[in-house]
Formats: sequence, C-alpha cells, structure tokens
Amino acid sequence: MPAPFATLDALFAAFDQYGGERYGEEVSQLSHMLQSAALAQADHAPDALIAAALLHDVGYLQAGREAAGPHEQIGADSLSALFGPEVCRPIALHVAAKRYLCAVRPGYLACLSKASRDSLIRQGGPFSSVEAAAFMADPEGEAAMRLRLYDDQAKDPAANPPGLATYHSLLQRLLHPPGGAGN
Repeated sequence: MPAPFATLDALFAAFDQYGGERYGEEVSQLSHMLQSAALAQADHAPDALIAAALLHDVGYLQAGREAAGPHEQIGADSLSALFGPEVCRPIALHVAAKRYLCAVRPGYLACLSKASRDSLIRQGGPFSSVEAAAFMADPEGEAAMRLRLYDDQAKDPAANPPGLATYHSLLQRLLHPPGGAGN
C-alpha cells in the first residue's frame, strides 16, 4: 500500500510528477481530474465534492508504483491523512457508482467511453439488485454518483480547465483535522 499523502505539497508533487501520464483515455490524468473538478464547480457542488472530483483518480498516480490494487481504494486511503470521509468516501465509491448506474440507468453503459466500458468488466460489471440496494444505503452513495457523472464527462482533449493551483485554498480549508497536515 502506498504511503498516505502527509501534506498538500506532497499531493501536488505527485500531480506534477505523474499527472501528465495517460491511463487509457485521450486526456492526461491531470486534465481529467481538473475537468472533473471544473464540472463539479459549475454544478455548484459542495466544496467536499469538488475536492473529491479533483482527487478521484489520485490512486492512478500511485497504483503500480508501490502497490497493486483498485485505484479508487488506493486513492481514498492515500488521502485519508489529509481529508475526512466527505472527500474520501465518494472517491472510494466512484467505481461502485459506475457499476450501480450501469445496473439501474438505461442507456448509461452505452454512454461510457471505451476505456470505462473495458474497465467495467475488470471491476465486476453492473451491480446485481442486491449490490445496487447496498450501494444506495451508503450515506455517500449520492455524492459518489454525482462524482461519477462528472468523471464520465471529463474526457475532452480540447478542454482547458482551470489549473491545479486554483484549488489549493479549497483543499486547505478541507484538511482534516481542520488546519492540520501542513500545506
């Protein structure tokens, strides 16, 4: 398991080092996460959900470098020293949200990118009715679904979202415990 991020500076350094890489989509990891955050902001999402949208794929910045495992759990675990569950739990659930939406929303699967459809198979496919009910019972299930929809839309190679520094103060305000973990 990769070590948790100890500071925002360490988190931003990971974006600088690995954010330019691609992971099966036509955009870099950084561009994808910035687009997700911009979509959440335009949707007037709460700050915690904007942060989750920005950070939802941070596990890809670490996955395969130090440990194998699902990127959503690696990301949530890596961020848990900095942020509370209102940020980390939707990140941990954003793949489950895709599986849920594939099970309950007609036409959703057809709208996914090829890379998302391919990864869905590795992730277990659409939920069964029992799995879908369990997902919706999670208090962060709704936030995870919103995050997932931002994620699905944030794959535009021509997009020019605001830069990472735009979100520094928002992330600083959300540090858990408040004011902790340095900057």
